[in-house]
Amino acid sequence: MSAMTQITSAEQLQDVLKASANQPVLLFKHSTRCPISARAYQEVSDYLNDQPNENVIYALIHVVEDRPVSLEAADLLGVKHESPQAILVKDGKAVWNTSHSGITSENLKENL
Repeated sequence: MSAMTQITSAEQLQDVLKASANQPVLLFKHSTRCPISARAYQEVSDYLNDQPNENVIYALIHVVEDRPVSLEAADLLGVKHESPQAILVKDGKAVWNTSHSGITSENLKENL
């Protein structure tokens, strides 16, 4: 099983984006106050507990608690902010993203 590392600072965000030069990164933006996001979080967890791509780094941003980091990720990656949202990053660039009901364990398997 792979685990998600929570990103709580701009420095951590920069580090994970730099790491995407060597290894793809999946950023999962999650609202702890939203039932739709709770369902998406469960889908990501199901994916991670099944057969995740072990070559991907998994990172979690709480959009309410760490709003500045969430907004900076949207700005740096040029992806409109949504929550919940999954963004695949390679070489510091967003190469795929989905949100809301598009976040399913099956969709993650297909795209990662």
